[in-house]
Amino acid sequence: MPERMLKFVETDRQMPGKRAANERKGDFLEVYGDYIDAKAKEQASRCSQCGVPFCQNHCPLQNNIPDWLRLTAEGRIKEAYAVSAETNSMPEICGRICPQDRLCEGSCVIEQSGHGTVTIGSVERFLTDTAWQEGWIEPLAPRIERELSVGIIGSGPAGLAAAEQLREQGWQVTVYERADRPGGLLIYGIPNFKLEKSIVERRTQRLIDGGVKFELGIDVGLDISFDKLREKHHAVLISTGVYKARDLDCPGADASNVRPALSFLIDSNKRGLGDKIGGETAEGKDVVVIGGGDTAMDCVRTAIRQGAKSVACLYRRDETNMPGSARETQNAKEEGVEFKWLASPKSIVLEDGDVIAVQADKMRLGLKDASGRESVEAIKGADFNVKADLVIKALGFSPENMKDLTPELTTTRWGTLRVIPVTFETNLPGVYAAGDIVRGASLVVWAIREGREAAEHMHKYLMSLEREQLQAAE
Repeated sequence: MPERMLKFVETDRQMPGKRAANERKGDFLEVYGDYIDAKAKEQASRCSQCGVPFCQNHCPLQNNIPDWLRLTAEGRIKEAYAVSAETNSMPEICGRICPQDRLCEGSCVIEQSGHGTVTIGSVERFLTDTAWQEGWIEPLAPRIERELSVGIIGSGPAGLAAAEQLREQGWQVTVYERADRPGGLLIYGIPNFKLEKSIVERRTQRLIDGGVKFELGIDVGLDISFDKLREKHHAVLISTGVYKARDLDCPGADASNVRPALSFLIDSNKRGLGDKIGGETAEGKDVVVIGGGDTAMDCVRTAIRQGAKSVACLYRRDETNMPGSARETQNAKEEGVEFKWLASPKSIVLEDGDVIAVQADKMRLGLKDASGRESVEAIKGADFNVKADLVIKALGFSPENMKDLTPELTTTRWGTLRVIPVTFETNLPGVYAAGDIVRGASLVVWAIREGREAAEHMHKYLMSLEREQLQAAE
């Protein structure tokens, strides 16, 4: 019998089972288990079906969350999956890695009333995992084949979402990726304990089976010029992401034992994929990670799993102001990470050229700045040392120099590509851009949205070209 809705008063919030910290910190397997069918229905039935769905409004993809929660509660799982997939190219990935506590779940009405949010992300993951298991996800099969072609630079979430949308319309799509596997950040930047790589690989395989071509190991601008790419394709999407690490500005920051977060994570993920990677890991080391975002949480938890002697995280503001997911921070605490709040690196202490400690200023919060966040200032004479022989800087990312791709592209003062906000078209006709290279370092869910929206306008552009060709041929 279908569950009725509005059961949040009598049914408590319950997440899927989470592996014990002592067990999970010894491997890279995913932390959370899956709902069984009955539990997914029960938890979905807690939704209040409110008239103004704040969960949907605060989802970058505008997912029809109340609709698929109701369908799940009623046992109509296949229909629920179909609704979730209408607006999202990768629901099972968003269900795993989205910071729901800052987005849909953080805006849930019953959370505001003190009953605990609906477990939206976990139900979303359950729906799509079930769809894969049951064979409901059909092969990508365009209803018509069109002659015009699209080149997509970068195979991260924006590029993959755009490739799917454009291929469904029948366009000939080629994705250029400088790494040796498709997936970008999803493959190399996010650890397995948050997103197992087989989840990403089955998505890219679906695209390959549907006719999307992947040119791997191709660095556009080096292996093929941007002008040549434009000559080869009728439209181009730039979705390269932002991978240039922001530097640590203090003495000793250039020591060999100070590593950028992304290179640390990429090496770890490559080892997990079976690649033979040289170099050191965090095993047996005192590790200090500097930063407070999701990348920093990925680094501290990876270091724990690599067998670090100790792991500390330095963040210049307090826990309340930390930009990373509260859920990931809690998981890191459970796994043994020590957090040093209100601490900012002053210098990297070296001995014979090797890192032995991080000297940090003790900070205090001040007045709010122009962004609305509380400013921070150092407390004079309150500096302290944190033992370290490996320092990982997770201070965020900036775009690579897009003028190296072509000097014709217009960029913003932050180095991101300037586009028409609605259409995602750059200053070059037929050249579009989406994802972090436009928005700056952001969330996977935003990249998916922008990839889908850019694809919609690229489709309109290609249709106009197709009509012009047909008229010229008459």
